[in-house]
Amino acid sequence: MPQKAHLYAIRTTVGQERNVAMLIAEKAKSKGYNVYSVLALEELKGYLIIEARTKHDVQLAISGIPHVRSKIIGNFNISEIEHFLVPKPSIEGLDVGDIVEITGGPFKGEKAIIVQMKPEREEVTLQLLGTSYPIPVIVNANYVRLIEKGHKEEK
Repeated sequence: MPQKAHLYAIRTTVGQERNVAMLIAEKAKSKGYNVYSVLALEELKGYLIIEARTKHDVQLAISGIPHVRSKIIGNFNISEIEHFLVPKPSIEGLDVGDIVEITGGPFKGEKAIIVQMKPEREEVTLQLLGTSYPIPVIVNANYVRLIEKGHKEEK
């Protein structure tokens, strides 16, 4: 059970956040430092969040690790990063009529238009573009990437 833990931020080379996080976690575990977690958040490029008992534990864990760009930036409260930790529904931001690209499965790379959505199941029904006849395809919303917002029709 961790003792009173604090959150610290450090700067890293952009694109190396995950590698640095794994190196820090492995070093802290093998040396027995009081580092409880290391977060590499997609939204915070170039930064890591480290949960540790003291600033000294973080300093020990990051010393000698490649791609660490600065010393500890500071201690902060979890409420400051809480919005990054709550998962967003994958269907959020998508609407019927939007043009998307399929990013996984047998239709990977194909462009399609959303014709129906099932938010409770996080599924979208797509109509493939570039085909001579309409093919409805049901895909998990995790496997689509928005390309262009559809135009809302005025009623």
